[in-house]
Amino acid sequence: MAVTEPREADPPRRRADHVAIIMDGNGRWAVNRGWPRLVGHRRGAERVREIVKASPGLGIRWLTIYAFSTENWKRSTEEVLGLMSIFARYIEREADRLAQEGVRMRFIGDRTRLDAKLQRLMANIEARTQFNQRLHLTVAINYGGRDELARAARRMCEDVAEGRLRPEEADEAALAARLDTAGMPDPDLVIRTSGETRTSNFLPWQSAYAEYDFSPTLWPDFTATELAAIIERYGVRERRFGGVLRA
Repeated sequence: MAVTEPREADPPRRRADHVAIIMDGNGRWAVNRGWPRLVGHRRGAERVREIVKASPGLGIRWLTIYAFSTENWKRSTEEVLGLMSIFARYIEREADRLAQEGVRMRFIGDRTRLDAKLQRLMANIEARTQFNQRLHLTVAINYGGRDELARAARRMCEDVAEGRLRPEEADEAALAARLDTAGMPDPDLVIRTSGETRTSNFLPWQSAYAEYDFSPTLWPDFTATELAAIIERYGVRERRFGGVLRA
């Protein structure tokens, strides 16, 4: 009787616990169809709902999305006001569902320039969902990586000047503790949609060792199925963090 050699087991797939997404292409999606850009942004908000719902089933525990950058203020007043209205409406409409589904929602970025009503909505949903653990959804709004680093450095300087921090303690850990993302794990995987291959000032400190995936799909067409395929590809990547893998 022939003896069958045991088949080597497939290596375990790497999990993407924290996925960050640059949601690009809303405006182009609408313009390509002859519609106003804000139609694309509204469709993009609907896509967020689908991706948030699918994330826990794909093993994602932390999902961070880039909604509005510090540079986006350069857009037309109509588009900026429309975006702010979409953000407020999303929070109002999704609050109950997010709370019921165990999603914790928080925001990063400089809130001081945002409308007072929007700031209140943001603070309320953060407080309401603060103990949820199924998925940590972080929305970057009026966020820029350089701005975040500058604000963190300023806080660190103030702490040194006022004696709360010794100069020799002003290290990487001290700076990280003063970032908007303090207490959050760094992203494992950063995805950008729409075919652009820029990082656009998104989480530069936190993504220093993240894997990147650039999708040609415009954000309103980005589906949970495509996200699952990207997660699958990520699972077989080698991550060395500057070291060397040993056989």
